[in-house]
Amino acid sequence: MMDALSVVTQLRDLASEPQNREAIVQDQGCLPGLVLFLDHQDPQVLFATLQTMRYLAEWPLNITTMKNELGMMVSLVTLMERSGLCDDINVLSREVYGILSAPPTPAPPSPERERRRNKPQFFLNASKGKNKSVTLHIQGLDSTAQRSVCEEALLKVKGVISFTFQMASKRCTVRIRSDLPTESLASAIAATKVLSAQQVVRNEVGEEVLLSLSVCGGNVREENVSIPDYLPEDESPESETDRAVSRTAAKDNTSGSWLGSAATFLTRSFYW
Repeated sequence: MMDALSVVTQLRDLASEPQNREAIVQDQGCLPGLVLFLDHQDPQVLFATLQTMRYLAEWPLNITTMKNELGMMVSLVTLMERSGLCDDINVLSREVYGILSAPPTPAPPSPERERRRNKPQFFLNASKGKNKSVTLHIQGLDSTAQRSVCEEALLKVKGVISFTFQMASKRCTVRIRSDLPTESLASAIAATKVLSAQQVVRNEVGEEVLLSLSVCGGNVREENVSIPDYLPEDESPESETDRAVSRTAAKDNTSGSWLGSAATFLTRSFYW
């Protein structure tokens, strides 16, 4: 059974390996989930979370992102002032806070980054140009229930890498493999019988317009058993989002299966 302690323990073990640290922080789900765990009541979860953050902060390029993560510094201060915790938690929380508050240090030499970039890593794939982002306006996306329905539909489409919801504007930005037709997304959403999708595009004068998509009557490209490698975002279409779900690739089938479950656990835990 997936629970907070098992998730954060696995993340701590991954973060203990230097080649994973930058990728974990850049992932859309891991860092917000760790911030959430700083308010957990279980001392074991708190200690494992702080250990994970301590590992992640050892990579200098992570520090600014971690410091600017919503709720990070406030939660650390609250934790430092919280009574009844063991000395190990108090010491480690102050240590992490001190590292994040310190002036930034120079980045490691670029040859090391190149070596790491060319080495097979957890989460990241060095190849570029294999993905594209599509923004959909989804009619019927009015509540968390409909959002869950939309999630389930998109997760069935082979070639979907990640998706981000903007509930206020009824939009979903989907990152997909470049060879996946956008119509496949519309077909999967239409198959829910309660939602429909149009693509958001810009016309010649830069204005946003809604483009109707053809809906296939046949089978959608489902059975997403071959999960694509996690690809870094080239651009972020929205500066603020309500919810993000990402697919990630792992070193082997076992860790890949775990990560999928962990991503579901985290996103359902820290978004409401």
